[in-house]
Amino acid sequence: MVTEDTDTQGLRDLFLLRPGTIYLNNGSFGACPLPVFEAWQHFQFDLESHPGAFLGRCYSKLLPEGRERLGAYLGADASELVFVVNATMGVNIVGRSVALEPGDEVLTTDQEYSNLDQAWEFLCSKRGAKYIHQKVQLPVESADDVVEAVWSGVTDRTKVLYLSHITSTTALILPIKQLIQRARERGIITLIDGAHAPGQIDLDMHDLGCDFYTGNCHKWMLTPKGSAFLYARREMHHLVEPLVVSGGWRGWENRNTFIEEQQYQGTRDVSPFLAVPVAIDFMEDHDWLSVRQRCRELIRYARQEIGAMVGVPPVCPDSPEWFSQINTIPLPKGDYQALGRLLRERHIEIPVTGHDGNRFLRLSVQGYNSKADIDALIGTVRDWMAEAATGEEQAAC
Repeated sequence: MVTEDTDTQGLRDLFLLRPGTIYLNNGSFGACPLPVFEAWQHFQFDLESHPGAFLGRCYSKLLPEGRERLGAYLGADASELVFVVNATMGVNIVGRSVALEPGDEVLTTDQEYSNLDQAWEFLCSKRGAKYIHQKVQLPVESADDVVEAVWSGVTDRTKVLYLSHITSTTALILPIKQLIQRARERGIITLIDGAHAPGQIDLDMHDLGCDFYTGNCHKWMLTPKGSAFLYARREMHHLVEPLVVSGGWRGWENRNTFIEEQQYQGTRDVSPFLAVPVAIDFMEDHDWLSVRQRCRELIRYARQEIGAMVGVPPVCPDSPEWFSQINTIPLPKGDYQALGRLLRERHIEIPVTGHDGNRFLRLSVQGYNSKADIDALIGTVRDWMAEAATGEEQAAC
């Protein structure tokens, strides 16, 4: 049984979320705590008060230091990382850099983020390649089954294996390491969309062994919007081209063209990147591993209570292998507009997602959430079902 954590309110008070709102949508748009927000604003003030000096210091000292700190957090070398504004940008950089030819195939699952499905469809259509979605059957039961389901789509024309680390529509942690290993053995390029992973699960780029990994810091790592990263295994740097060609194109200063081409792209506000080390400090200061574990227990509690009410099987087993701070809870057939109305009336923000004809609540739980927030959600689902039952009885009369 989950009990209320007396420290939850103190942590909630460090966030800028509007009082009275029950925010269960960190997976879509993360929230930034006040100390990190203030550091970000401090960097912005420095930029505007002395632009030339500040930008010079950013590129010579602050950004390299930020990559060092982020690299230590991600199990990567600083020379293998560049800051980007979001994971979508990271996927586009790699997708445009890969030399796809007519007939080549990009293999993925049927549970990818729709916006990036569009990016790959666009790129493949321009080059005569094929974007292949491999079905992962729900509910999932074993990692081996998922690996085999994805790998059965590999052919002699598979050029890229593109996978989400944590899926968007179903919020499942995919068993990517086994698939990366198989792809490396076959010479298939691997790109992992880790939009939801950093800050929510432990990461080690060198242990994963992927060619490319892009992730957001502004979701679960608590940073300001517009801060993310692209990791590229050193052996793959020669493949990566800049989306924006500018002064770093031919390499200068440190002669690491991967970093220079991606980082030196004209005047822009890099202050969100500079707040990343501050966010890492914040998590360390607040024992974030314990916070993550408490959040996962709240997810488990919601799964059990709502699952018992709706009578629909969960999408995955109750194991850290499959979910951490975000998971989808299946809903029965019903009036989802009425559910949305009830949620809005009670100031609960949570998306109702869909996949393969099914509907889910995609529940995100972050450090600022409490058991009372989850109880409010459970009560709303209960009232929605009661309204539906009343309506059916009246219709029968």
